[in-house]
Amino acid sequence: MPERLSEALLDLWTPLIILWITLPACVDTAPTTPSQVLTSGSRLELNRLSEEQRILNRSKRGWVWNQMFVLEEFSGPEPILVGRLHTDLDPGSKKIKYILSGDGAGTIFQINDITGDIHAIKRLDREEKAEYTLTAQAVDFETNKPLEPPSEFIIKVQDINDNAPEFLNGPYHATVPEMSILGTSVTNVTATDADDPVYGNSAKLVYSILEGQPYFSIEPETAIIKTALPNMDREAKEEYLVVIQAKDMGGHSGGLSGTTTLTVTLTDVNDNPPKFAQSLYHFSVPEDVVLGTAIGRVKANDQDIGENAQSSYDIIDGDGTALFEITSDAQAQDGIIRLRKPLDFETKKSYTLKVEAANVHVDPRFSGRGPFKDTATVKIVVEDADEPPVFSSPTYLLEVHENAALNSVIGQVTARDPDITSSPIRYISLTGYIS
Repeated sequence: MPERLSEALLDLWTPLIILWITLPACVDTAPTTPSQVLTSGSRLELNRLSEEQRILNRSKRGWVWNQMFVLEEFSGPEPILVGRLHTDLDPGSKKIKYILSGDGAGTIFQINDITGDIHAIKRLDREEKAEYTLTAQAVDFETNKPLEPPSEFIIKVQDINDNAPEFLNGPYHATVPEMSILGTSVTNVTATDADDPVYGNSAKLVYSILEGQPYFSIEPETAIIKTALPNMDREAKEEYLVVIQAKDMGGHSGGLSGTTTLTVTLTDVNDNPPKFAQSLYHFSVPEDVVLGTAIGRVKANDQDIGENAQSSYDIIDGDGTALFEITSDAQAQDGIIRLRKPLDFETKKSYTLKVEAANVHVDPRFSGRGPFKDTATVKIVVEDADEPPVFSSPTYLLEVHENAALNSVIGQVTARDPDITSSPIRYISLTGYIS
């Protein structure tokens, strides 16, 4: 400001153009008709500048100011008075003509070449263009000869709160692990406001949650969204819809607002143990079944998903641990019981196994919930098969004299039926005659 005063004092000795802005709230010569007076809100803003304007006042010269202001979106039946150009070379005899050039001269801003009054003839939008640079010059009315060098000044478009906040990237999606502690950060969202972030509170945003409580909270200024309840369980509810509001004017009454949605999905953690669908399984198998044949399946259900639901199966006890084995089916997530060694109905007719299912990936944070495993009992009944007779010896050696009579007994072979029913045995020679 002292630099401007120094330049102004120097102007007293040199014939330069002095810019005189007559603001409606503080200049006696300003028009007072409703169409030429700015709104009361504009008057308050102009009063904010009154102290600075008084500093620029000089006793022998008019107002010296290099900026003018016009309120955006203001419209009326007549053009809006922005300010006045004036040079002390003008004695009021109408021998000086004012010329305006630059941004919007003649199309947006119009000057009265006699009085120097500048009017805005169109409604202005600060978000489209925030300021205009123009050049003023005083010339002789008759000869158009410049009386002083041209002088540049700026007309600034003053912001009003005419833009609501917008969430340009919404709707949003985010994930957070289930069972998270209170205050776990989920995500943050950002709204934009096209109003002036420097002037007033038109672009000062405050965030709030309209829907989604009491599960989530939001920090009013940073828009960081956090969990508001501890230990939310995915198995109880997996997805939440949160409606977020951004309000300008610092959140005060009268501000404009915009909303967006955030879908929060709880991701799975291993907080549930496997559980067998039943405590006792029954299977039956023929005694002559081929080794490696699947005898039956057992399944432990797990409310978790993915790798958190994966379980391994083992036979941990029973009287058939040597004859049977169990393997895990990664796709079906069940255990397959298979035969390892031959069965004999006549030797043993049933077996009892104790099988266990245990989670493969255990989260130590939830170890206090108990062992992440379960057991079940498997009863296997061996069914009798119709087995062929068994000879008492695999080979026999019989001798016969060459002159033996027909139907003479030359020896005996014996066989037995291994089945319990002991069916009658009939002997047939495959290469000769046996009677």
